[in-house]
Amino acid sequence: MTKIDAAALTADLIRCPSVTPEEGGALQVLEKLLSEAGFHCTRVDRGGICNLFARWGDKGHAKSFGFNGHTDVVPVGDAGAWTMPPFGAEVKDGVMFGRGATDMKSGVAAFVAAAIDLVQDTPPDGAIVIAITGDEEADAIDGTVALLDYMNNNNEQMSVCLVGEPTCPNTMGEMMKIGRRGSLTSWFTFKGVQGHSAYPHRANNPLPAMARLMDRLASHSLDDGTEHFDASTLAVVTMDTGNPATNVIPAECRATVNIRFNDAHSGQSITDWLNAQMAAVAADTGVEIDAKIKVSGESFITPPGALSDLVAKAVHAETGVTPELSTSGGTSDARFMQHHCPVVEFGLVGKTMHQVDECVPVAQIHQLKSIYARILQEYFA
Repeated sequence: MTKIDAAALTADLIRCPSVTPEEGGALQVLEKLLSEAGFHCTRVDRGGICNLFARWGDKGHAKSFGFNGHTDVVPVGDAGAWTMPPFGAEVKDGVMFGRGATDMKSGVAAFVAAAIDLVQDTPPDGAIVIAITGDEEADAIDGTVALLDYMNNNNEQMSVCLVGEPTCPNTMGEMMKIGRRGSLTSWFTFKGVQGHSAYPHRANNPLPAMARLMDRLASHSLDDGTEHFDASTLAVVTMDTGNPATNVIPAECRATVNIRFNDAHSGQSITDWLNAQMAAVAADTGVEIDAKIKVSGESFITPPGALSDLVAKAVHAETGVTPELSTSGGTSDARFMQHHCPVVEFGLVGKTMHQVDECVPVAQIHQLKSIYARILQEYFA
């Protein structure tokens, strides 16, 4: 059988302008290729988002290897700053350029190519399930969540799942993710009483209350880290008044913080702590403080074991590097998959993701396909 060229497939996907929420033709490319290889494909579109579910093998098989990835990409930004066409997939000096080259059309292409080669050459005793979303880079409400809802409603199952996000900081093979920190954002509004700056006793300035709360939050140590996680972090990301006048005490101001928390906390425990800090400052200052709090994901970990060993063994065999088991970085759709089955992440070097002139060495795409192929072969051996 003809082998699938993962680099050529990556190029085909890059040429699809699939900036969230646009499908751009990327899922159509994958659906056609997978269907021709004997995968049963179903579009799971919801809320204006396009998603693709594909399965080879019997539904409900006791041994089912899953893959999760996304074909949506972030906007190109200043197109004039690119030295190569953002959706051209042009290759220069062995490097392929284009939005999504690293994050993560190459990862999707590498796994799809490896899976098709396997089922055509040596059909495994089991099932391969591929869940590709078009909503990872945005709110992620109708992407992988919709795919999991479809799976739950149709008795579809993954025994384990590999997410193909770029996980390596500098060198191919150096890191895989076995968990992720939780993420919480809080938007604060401080409401006082407007007045003349020469008569501050006639006003209630919300700015000192904002400064006091932000200092309390930023100065507090949430923890010192846990067995598999670094210490939780809190960043004050903006403080705004919108007041151009020097002789006016404003009535209102706003601030936002983002917290990345480990498994010593939950979204609810962080929320409770924020509410307590708000109440203390409000009581001291008489300023009304409201907050809108959003938990984007809870922290999670897949304990080191059979799945991480399988991936690490394959990575070492193809690269000579033993990957570090890490929980660093931001959120990914693994935070949703972990509710379904054990999940780990492994993919390319991510140095250029979301950047101008995002790119990937073509040789690295082929190497990633070889790693994924070895993972599948060993899993079904």
